Amino acid sequence: MTRAAQIHEKLQAAFSPQHLEVIDESESHRGHAGYQDGGESHFRVVIRAPVFGKMSRVARHRAVHAALGTALVGQIHALALDIAA
Repeated sequence: MTRAAQIHEKLQAAFSPQHLEVIDESESHRGHAGYQDGGESHFRVVIRAPVFGKMSRVARHRAVHAALGTALVGQIHALALDIAA
């Protein structure tokens, strides 16, 4: 399973979002720090779920990182998050 698929699966299970996009932006970072051949190093996540409505921005980010787990987060060089209720 790709990292993008793992991210999608974990966030879907944790938050039952109304909208979820996991975008591999690795190719646009070719030649930069953290780039890996084959991609899967730089991601953008757009997620919309009611549960985030009660959380601060920091709490939202912490919740996403916790849902992904330290092992998966440790394999990703960059993770841009666009989180809203």
